[in-house]
Amino acid sequence: MARRGRAADLGFRLLSALHRGVLAAFGWRVAARIAGMPIVELHTIGRRSGLPRTVVLSAPIAEPGRLVLVASRGGDDRHPGWYANVVAHPEVEVTRRGARTAMVARTATPEERAELWPRVVAAYAGYADYQRRTTREIPLVVCTARS
Repeated sequence: MARRGRAADLGFRLLSALHRGVLAAFGWRVAARIAGMPIVELHTIGRRSGLPRTVVLSAPIAEPGRLVLVASRGGDDRHPGWYANVVAHPEVEVTRRGARTAMVARTATPEERAELWPRVVAAYAGYADYQRRTTREIPLVVCTARS
């Protein structure tokens, strides 16, 4: 069982902010991939505050019209804040390679997760380690383009 404290939470936020700054400063030409996966900015509405929130995430599955995000929080026993935001407010925006797209986010069904999880782990084996660290099932979030 893994639970990280306030210092780790602050570290996640600072790393995301730093990554956003690098992406913006270099026009998405630098740091737009990590471990072979594309990087995206997920723009949500805070579930409690109602304020805009942005987090930088990797997208292990990036297909035309669909992205799959992993609510791993590095194997912590708590869901990441961005996941709670998309559950409360599923209409999100995603920036990839500098282009912002309106999308709808939803938790993958158990059947979808069974199909997607091996592909997620194939993209980055660290996700399997994260799943072993926690007692919760790490949710996969499917984002599709809004019509």
